[in-house]
Amino acid sequence: MKKSILGVVAIGALIAGPAMAADMPVKAPPPPPLAASWTGCYIDGGVGYGAYSTDSHSESTATLVPIGAQVTNGGRGWLGRLGGGCDYQLGVGSFRNFVIGAFGDYDFMSLSGTFGDPSGPVTGSEKETGAWYVGGRLGYLVTPSLLGYVDGGYTRTHFNSISFNGAFAVPVATGLALSANTYNGWFIGGGTEYALNMPWVPIRGLFWRTEYRFARYQSADVPIFVTASGAPFGVSEHLSPYVQTVTSGLVWRFNFGGPIASRY
Repeated sequence: MKKSILGVVAIGALIAGPAMAADMPVKAPPPPPLAASWTGCYIDGGVGYGAYSTDSHSESTATLVPIGAQVTNGGRGWLGRLGGGCDYQLGVGSFRNFVIGAFGDYDFMSLSGTFGDPSGPVTGSEKETGAWYVGGRLGYLVTPSLLGYVDGGYTRTHFNSISFNGAFAVPVATGLALSANTYNGWFIGGGTEYALNMPWVPIRGLFWRTEYRFARYQSADVPIFVTASGAPFGVSEHLSPYVQTVTSGLVWRFNFGGPIASRY
């Protein structure tokens, strides 16, 4: 009799078990993790290579009447870049993958070339020594870790003075030199930035950036002077430089890491 009762209880438990399990609430899977926000400020540094070209022609300092034909000189070399800025990820609806920002940076440059004066057999060593930039950028997150962007803004650069070697069109007993000059202009560029959020990277908020930049500067009438006395020679150079650079370096976002409301 007891065996019969135990058998009935066991059968009832087998039948009731699945039914009770079906009535229990199903635990929802955990939500996907929130993507880290690109909103925040940063400092950056890198190295790169640059090349400049300068369209020029000689002219009378007094009248700015051209003397001779136009020529193009240029130079190239290495540079280092330091800067900083702030970004804001829109993080709302269909715009959640867009990032806007403002920045400023400075290039320590050693771009060297030979300048040839078109009015005579005269050459000199030319060097671009530095440039700074301030502007804005607009980026799009291809993935949560990869940003593609374009940027642009205002720039200023400096070229050293040039000591001429050779006989000028108007013979003189003393040497001649072209004055140093600072040029104002605009720039446009673009590049990529990648979040180095791998487990083996010890520093949080580290990114790798690579960028191409083109800068165009306003023309300037730069006078030639007598080296010994500093007196004006009466001839100037009309110069129009433009510069291209490619840089690669690291970015550290010191307040990086907060989640955004929208998921990818």
